[in-house]
Amino acid sequence: MALIHRYCKTDFASYEDFYENFKVEMPPDFNFAYDVVDELAKTRPDKTAIVWCNDLGEEKIITFAEVKRMSDKMANTLLSLGIGRGDVVLAMLKRRYEYWYFTIAMHKIGAILIPATHMLSVKDLVYRFEKAEIKMVLTVDDAALCKKIDEAEEKVGRPLKVKAVLSGQREGYLDFTVLAEGASEDFRRPTGKDAPDSKDVMIAYFTSGTTAMPKIVAHDYYYPLCHLTTARFWHNLDENDLHLTVADTGWAKTSWGKIYGQWICEAAVFVYDYDKRFAPSDFLELIDKYGITSFCAPPTIYRFLIKEDISKYSLKSLRKASIAGEPLNPEVYYKWLEATGLKLREGYGQTECTVLLATNPWCEPKPGSMGKPMPLTRCTIMDENGVECEVGEEGEICMPVPDADNRPLGLFMGYYKDPELTQQVLYNGVYHTGDTAWRDEDGYVWFQGRNDDIIKSSGYRIGPFEVESALIEHPAVLETAVTGVPDPDRGYNVKATVVLAKGYTPSEELKKELQNHVKKVTAPYKYPRIIEFVTELPKTISGKIRRVEIREGDREKQG
Repeated sequence: MALIHRYCKTDFASYEDFYENFKVEMPPDFNFAYDVVDELAKTRPDKTAIVWCNDLGEEKIITFAEVKRMSDKMANTLLSLGIGRGDVVLAMLKRRYEYWYFTIAMHKIGAILIPATHMLSVKDLVYRFEKAEIKMVLTVDDAALCKKIDEAEEKVGRPLKVKAVLSGQREGYLDFTVLAEGASEDFRRPTGKDAPDSKDVMIAYFTSGTTAMPKIVAHDYYYPLCHLTTARFWHNLDENDLHLTVADTGWAKTSWGKIYGQWICEAAVFVYDYDKRFAPSDFLELIDKYGITSFCAPPTIYRFLIKEDISKYSLKSLRKASIAGEPLNPEVYYKWLEATGLKLREGYGQTECTVLLATNPWCEPKPGSMGKPMPLTRCTIMDENGVECEVGEEGEICMPVPDADNRPLGLFMGYYKDPELTQQVLYNGVYHTGDTAWRDEDGYVWFQGRNDDIIKSSGYRIGPFEVESALIEHPAVLETAVTGVPDPDRGYNVKATVVLAKGYTPSEELKKELQNHVKKVTAPYKYPRIIEFVTELPKTISGKIRRVEIREGDREKQG
């Protein structure tokens, strides 16, 4: 019996049958590391778990037996360093294959994993060290990155318990690779107070930050099971698939597309580890070379791909293509279909939950629609009074949560150590996504906008507040509002509308100076590609900036 059948039924006659009858078995002591990875290492030790390559020509084929072996060694290493149940560890590992070993090791010992992008600034790191009470950082061997970590540690004024790098010799850092290689393969599952509980925090992600600084989204040990809908019923994977989701390990999309649901389906995940500038032709070549069968990426990636001469590649192995991260332009859908014969299947969700809407196997794609509600979360469209919207009526995407002590599988536990922030999105028996949409007569949902003003650019989620905070630090900026401007390639460009302080005058040189300033203060991908100088910002009577008015003005200018 396939492993997935321990947890759910996979055969359904229709979308309606799937929606009404899909359920997931949730064992009381479920732990993905033991019940999935170690189980597959025992029953299918030679089954491929990861196909990894990098832009230097190196490659590795990693089996489930190897994942178990190395995760056991890393688990012993962590325990020897004094890291155990409940300790918070920040991992900045790019796309290194060791991320998968380390993640499973963390789950085995019950420590809390916080993946993070290597593009964080010193300010970002200081905030994360303090907010999450980080005890250990594991990163790649990179001088600039380690320097930022050291500066952040100094600013916090509290030393980290452990700083470590992969395969490197740096002052103040342990070589985690050497330690793990020398550790025992005999790992004993913790018991008693040291054993992770299914309702403990397993993994957490910092949000992008919108009207406030980033929040910490906490998920428990049942979280991997919610991604059965992601992998089996959106990506449509089985044990014969080799799936590529384009994402750095610092983003929640890795949890969605590069580990949990995919491995429960016994599919292999493909990882391309590259530091050079993104090249769409690389992905097309990799699909052909490695026989990738399933591909998921944001619309930005597909926009670049369709500009290539796809006819030069056979893509004969590719059977499934999915898309998420920002609204899909129908033109992209049709050009991809014309070039490959594959229909793009869109999906929608958040860091706080699983896939809420998707074009599942029983639904014919409607280009531009996010698809239909998935069964675990049963989201709906509600008006401001909490009443379900009629067909064609715009409202907020919401998830009913009738019992706070029995959350729908896939919904986060709450914002880590912040019940007040949790109550701002989860109240009156409803989880509020902050995103608006409408439903057509066939039940398909169409994205309209974001209540929280978040910007999706080239697959990144960018919160205006962090960019505005960075700009305000520059002496030339009196006040600013950051918004997104539609862009055919990136989805949206980050735009800063700036009121200058007294003594400064608008110029192209000043624009460049502000852009470079943002790149230094926060993650470089957040910098405003467009800067407009104005004498005042549009505001409400109470003094709140009306970003919606700026966005509407930009749309009018674009025609």
